[in-house]
Amino acid sequence: NRRKKKDDNILAIPSIPNPFPELCCSPFASVLSASLLPKATSRKKQVIKVYSEDDTSRALEVPSDITARDVCQLLILKNHYIDDHSWTLFEQLTHTGLGRAIEDHELVMEVQSNWVMEEENKLYFRKNYAKYEFFKNPLSFFPDHMISFPTETNAAVSHSGTLQMFLSSSTYPEIHGYLHAKEQGKKSWKKLYFLLRRSGLYFSTKGTSKEPRHLQFFCEFSNSDMYMSLTGKKISGAPTNYGFCFKPNKSGGTRDLKQLCADDEQSRTCWMTAIRLLKYGMQLYQNYMQPYQGRSGCSPLNLTPMRSISENSLVAMDFSGHRSRIIENPTEALSVAVEEGLAWRRRGCLRLNSHGSPIAMSNMGMSIHRAQSWFHHKISREEAQRLILQHGLVDGVFLVRDSQSNPKTFVLSLSHGLKIKHFQIVPLEDDGKLFYTLDDGHTRFTDLIQLVEFYQLNKGVLPCKLKHYCARIAL
Repeated sequence: NRRKKKDDNILAIPSIPNPFPELCCSPFASVLSASLLPKATSRKKQVIKVYSEDDTSRALEVPSDITARDVCQLLILKNHYIDDHSWTLFEQLTHTGLGRAIEDHELVMEVQSNWVMEEENKLYFRKNYAKYEFFKNPLSFFPDHMISFPTETNAAVSHSGTLQMFLSSSTYPEIHGYLHAKEQGKKSWKKLYFLLRRSGLYFSTKGTSKEPRHLQFFCEFSNSDMYMSLTGKKISGAPTNYGFCFKPNKSGGTRDLKQLCADDEQSRTCWMTAIRLLKYGMQLYQNYMQPYQGRSGCSPLNLTPMRSISENSLVAMDFSGHRSRIIENPTEALSVAVEEGLAWRRRGCLRLNSHGSPIAMSNMGMSIHRAQSWFHHKISREEAQRLILQHGLVDGVFLVRDSQSNPKTFVLSLSHGLKIKHFQIVPLEDDGKLFYTLDDGHTRFTDLIQLVEFYQLNKGVLPCKLKHYCARIAL
């Protein structure tokens, strides 16, 4: 009874109001909810090493679940590069001479977990302009003689429709053609007729027969990765330089590689692009679409570069007469722009000439190009082709280099039509002045910078304009 009376007295005491009601953990109105409180993270961090083209490297501490795209974004921010959505993380297997572009959604730690400890494999950070080019220009990637469609598809399929079929789960176009295959356990190669279907890659044991009894399974792609041969014929003894292979994720050596070789670059590009689409499907399209998220109503298939309002309101003007006029003809506007650029450069040279001797200015004009990102000093023809191939065989990828056959000339190496072409830049002396030309003197330039800037605006004698230059970046 005494205890009950004490409890009644406690209950009779009036309650003191809470001066901080917002801190109360009410089940109905909680300000500090569990979702706003910091959570204890279990993500482990690891250190990765990334290389650039000039073999400089950078160590990064990253979470274990970081993707290749996130690594690229991190390096772009740290090095203050411009993000044009062409930066890519490459995996290079030094021992086997193989390499591939890691897909944007792949986990970098999973890629490294498949490496053998004894091999000095590397991750490279570089540009790859052809990463999603097949979404923009499918015509170059799927030639008509290598692709066929299901029998239920009666009407002719457009190239955009071809991509939709690749991404569809119900139908899939068939890729077919000859490939050289290396026989297991042997050094010999055999030319066979291959077919790519949704269930995997097959070859025919009887010519070009597609009957099921003549088709033999070669490989599937869920547990393997596709690599491009970087060494050509040196390591594997392939009949051509257009090799690629499939490497199981947990492979211990070259004995498990399934090596193939195409007759030309267009054929290899078609096979590798189709296999990428088959393996990843819609994930590739989502990777391609990701940079354009937030731009409602804009499709990347026909997206034009976004410009500011002030830039859209600019027009070409002619002030040479008594009255100014708007230049409406785009050809005339382009020629005026080129002339203005050349006149500006000549005025700059005159200003420099007032502070230096003619000999010094002549030497400056001959060496001014060496500081440009597109100029590569003494590299071979094979090295130039390798650099362009790594940056992607997109029309307009180029570099300028010294000529090995003629020390006084230069070479413009350019990608066009999935081929790499080389054009000689010849120095020409006229009236004591030195010029450079690509077309036997019809168009002359006082230095290589003028030449490159001109062909970035006009294709002239070239098959296409200069669009993307190969640069050796530093990390």
